[in-house]
Amino acid sequence: MSTPDVDAPTLAERLGDSSSPDPTLIDVRTPAEFEAGHVPGALNVPLDELKASLDELCSVLAHHDEVVLVCRSGARAGQALQALQAGGLSSPTVLTGGMVSWEQAGGAVNRGRQSWELERQVRLAAGALVLTGILGSTVVPRAKWLSGFVGGGLVFAAVSNTCAMGMALARMPWNTRGARTTGSALDQLSQRR
Repeated sequence: MSTPDVDAPTLAERLGDSSSPDPTLIDVRTPAEFEAGHVPGALNVPLDELKASLDELCSVLAHHDEVVLVCRSGARAGQALQALQAGGLSSPTVLTGGMVSWEQAGGAVNRGRQSWELERQVRLAAGALVLTGILGSTVVPRAKWLSGFVGGGLVFAAVSNTCAMGMALARMPWNTRGARTTGSALDQLSQRR
């Protein structure tokens, strides 16, 4: 099944079209990623919060003509799309290529305090664990299995298009700073009807 999507230039046109209401933009990245840079007018509803308040969110979004889901590259937005569709919402689309393609197309970005994107944090954590397993195996031979476990986790993450390490890192204090409760995002969405 193909994912309903919109590319960055088309979204920019829709946002600039004064003859129709702007699409509702839901950014599903962590609060820290959102704070570092987001499409103007987007609301931050991190993926784990979206899933936790799915029924209420679907009820509110059902009153919006066009909903576009945004993340860094499109993967988390795709997961959000699947969750919203499972919750009964049929209209959302995904920004193809996420913020990466948005910025490459020259789209406007509201910038705040900079932080590492979640994908970069996963690469650091996975690499550090693999390196620890390899170096540790010179002293404790069984430490090599840490590297194997991380490698297996990365393979599973690629095949399932999910990332347990990423979801765990998303809950870390440095990624939740400045977080607004989902309730406030839902309140803002309700006012945009």
